[in-house]
Amino acid sequence: MSVDYYAVLGVDQQASEQEIKKAYRKLARKYHPDVNPDDDEAAAKFREVSVAYEVLTDPEKRRIVDMGGDPMAQAGAGGAGGFSGFGGASTFSDIFETVFGGGASRGPRPRVQHGNDALLRTEITLEQAFSGVRHEITVDTAILCDNCQGSGSESKAAPVTCTQCQGRGEINEVQRSFLGNVMTSRPCPTCQGYGDIIPDPCKKCDGDGRVRARRDITVDIPPGIADGMRIRKTAAGEVGPGGGPAGDLYIEIAVAPHPIFIRDGDDLHFTVRVPMVDAALGSTFGVEGLNGKQVNMEVPAGTQPDAELVAAGKGMPRLRHEGHGSLIAHIDVVIPTDLDENTKDLLEQIRNHRSDATDVHHDDHNSNSFFSKLRNRFRR
Repeated sequence: MSVDYYAVLGVDQQASEQEIKKAYRKLARKYHPDVNPDDDEAAAKFREVSVAYEVLTDPEKRRIVDMGGDPMAQAGAGGAGGFSGFGGASTFSDIFETVFGGGASRGPRPRVQHGNDALLRTEITLEQAFSGVRHEITVDTAILCDNCQGSGSESKAAPVTCTQCQGRGEINEVQRSFLGNVMTSRPCPTCQGYGDIIPDPCKKCDGDGRVRARRDITVDIPPGIADGMRIRKTAAGEVGPGGGPAGDLYIEIAVAPHPIFIRDGDDLHFTVRVPMVDAALGSTFGVEGLNGKQVNMEVPAGTQPDAELVAAGKGMPRLRHEGHGSLIAHIDVVIPTDLDENTKDLLEQIRNHRSDATDVHHDDHNSNSFFSKLRNRFRR
């Protein structure tokens, strides 16, 4: 049978998060073990209201409750009232601390810590993405202090135990509250929570073991890389506090637009303006590829507007694979508008010579006509 968590806190199903929190605070004050020492019934009630608070402030768990289920039943039944799967006394303490403040003993924090990762963006041309390039990047980052070699000490002496917290990294204080005398802990103000003190901090890094500096990094950008991809350089990020291990550096690639080519995967698309006569009779043209070499392509006789010409293997190199994509030319047939009399006469002769006439096209749904292609494109 599922638990009525709303009833446990004494709120209705439409209660807001603030109302739920207010109800929990009231009951937690009443049943907290510090107020009711050696009272097993009060301790069990405190666990019960803590579970209800955790469930009803979690949107997903509250949704399960509103649907008639019990999200805590999956955590395992047993123990006092079937709440043992919830995480035990430490979880209840964490919830109480979240609502009322305070904190459990954490111990000294390490002086040597791992450094943060870093992200930089750099722009390259499409030609550089085609061939690959070695790029020089200037990074403003944290590096190991060359004066103390990361120790944080001017003399490189080992830290000494803090006399105020005796190496615990925190101090305990007794505060009077509505619950009575409550023991709280906070980071030691003398050692900043480390538990030890550097007696002679390094004058260059002020005891941090690292300093800010600019340095140049060489990045090998492979052929075929695409816009938005990232390159990872292990341990090239920021050195951690206390001379800790450096994080990683990620370089995000931005490929600048090209005046001719548009990239789609490994294919390169471009537009060719073909005069009407050349489209009708056929012609050839050349385009300079990204490697600087000329690629010759043939326009077959009778080429229609929006036709595509494909030169396989002339596109972008496949990243870390063999082969290239295709070079795809999109045909834009140019109809002349400014005609002299001689040209008009020639075109008139062509029209009189042929039996073509303007008519309304009827598509049979199976043809490979432009209308069929257009209709299928809009169906996608």
